[in-house]
Amino acid sequence: MLTERIIRDAKPTGKAYTLWDSMVAGLGLQVTQAGKRNFVLRYKDATGRKRQAILCRASEVSLRNIRQRAGAELVRIRGGETDPLERRREAMEAPTVNEGLDRFFDEFVPERMATGRMTQATAAKYRNQADNYLRPALERRRVADVTRRDIENMAKRAAHSPTLRNRVLAFASRLFNLFEIWEWRPQHTNPVRGVDRAREEARDRVLSPNEIGALSDVLNAAESIHPASIAAIRFAAVTGLRIGEILAIQWVHVDFETGRLLLPKTKTGRRSHDLPSAALAILTDLPRINAWPFTTGRDAPIMYRTVRLHFARIAAAAGLDDVRLHDLRRTVMTTAAAAGVGTHVLRDLLGHKTTVMADRYVRAIGNPVRDAREQVGAAMAAMMAGKGGEVVPLRRSG
Repeated sequence: MLTERIIRDAKPTGKAYTLWDSMVAGLGLQVTQAGKRNFVLRYKDATGRKRQAILCRASEVSLRNIRQRAGAELVRIRGGETDPLERRREAMEAPTVNEGLDRFFDEFVPERMATGRMTQATAAKYRNQADNYLRPALERRRVADVTRRDIENMAKRAAHSPTLRNRVLAFASRLFNLFEIWEWRPQHTNPVRGVDRAREEARDRVLSPNEIGALSDVLNAAESIHPASIAAIRFAAVTGLRIGEILAIQWVHVDFETGRLLLPKTKTGRRSHDLPSAALAILTDLPRINAWPFTTGRDAPIMYRTVRLHFARIAAAAGLDDVRLHDLRRTVMTTAAAAGVGTHVLRDLLGHKTTVMADRYVRAIGNPVRDAREQVGAAMAAMMAGKGGEVVPLRRSG
C-alpha cells in the first residue's frame, strides 16, 4: 500500500518501476529512469484493452486527493465516458484562440463581406484589435480553457482608453459566441459575459464660429499642398457626413441637376443625401482624375488616415486644442439643432435609424422642458396679476 513516506522516499534505480496502491485498484506511483515520480492509473477501456494514463506529478497532490481522483476516474470509465488518455488527446487537438482568429478572418469575415453584412473598415478594426490585444494575450490558450480572468487580463492592455477597452471586449464577445456556434466551447459559457465595461464619457466637442474661421484660414493656406484632403475636410464641414462616407463617393453617385448624392454603403445601409450648394460647389471645382472626387491621382480615393493626419496638422496650426476630424460632424448637427431643426430631420441628416443621437444634439443646445416651464409659468403669473398674459407658442423639437 502506498504511503506518503513511501512516495517521498522512492528513489530512481536506473530503470523505471511502479509501486502499486492496495486501496485503489490501478493506482500506482511511477518512478522513471530519470527519477521523475508520477501518479498513474491502469484500467481497461470500453473495448477491454488495458491502458495506463499519467494523472499528475506526485509533487502536485497529496496521496489522499489522488486516491479520490483515481476513484472518480474509474467510475467515469466504467460509466462509458471518455477515458483519461482519450481526453488528453482531445485536449491536445483542441483549437486555440489563435486558430479561432485565423478561421474568423479566413472564413467568417469574407462570408459576411460577400453578403454585405460587414464592411472593409470593420474588418480592419477587428484585425487591429486581434493583432494588438487578443493574440498577444490569448493566442496559445485553448478556446475551451479561456476564463473570465483571462479576458480581464487581456482587457488591461487597453486600459488607457475606455472606449477602446469596450470595443475590444465587444469583439472578444462576438468571437467567443462564434466559438460556441462552432462547438468549440459549451453553449452559454462566453467568458466575456460579466466582465465590467469601462465608463465612457460622451464626446461633446464642437467648434465655435471663431474656431471655424481660424480653421478656414489654415485650410486656404494648405489647399495647394494637400488639395484632396482639404476638399474632403471642407465637404465634411458643410455636409456633416462621416469622412468615410465622403471618401467612398464616386462621380456616378452625384446628380448635379437634382443636388442629390447616393451613398450605396453606409453604417445604416444605402441612402440618398441632399447636398447643399456649398458642397456641390466643392465637387464642381475638383478635377475629374478618376472615378473618385477625393483622390490623389492613383485609381483610388485618398486614404482616411491621410486626411486625419492632415486635419490634425491643420488644427494645430490654427491653434485649436482637442479637435478631431469627427468634431466637424458634431458641429454641423449642433448648429442644425440650434437653428430649430427637429429630431426626425436631424436623424435623417445624421444617417441614423433612430432619433437617439438627434435627441442628444437637441438637449445639448438647451433644455426644452425648462424653457417650457419658464414660459408657461410667466404667462400664468401675468394672468394671476390681472395682466392678461399670452402664452408664447413653443418651437417644436421633433
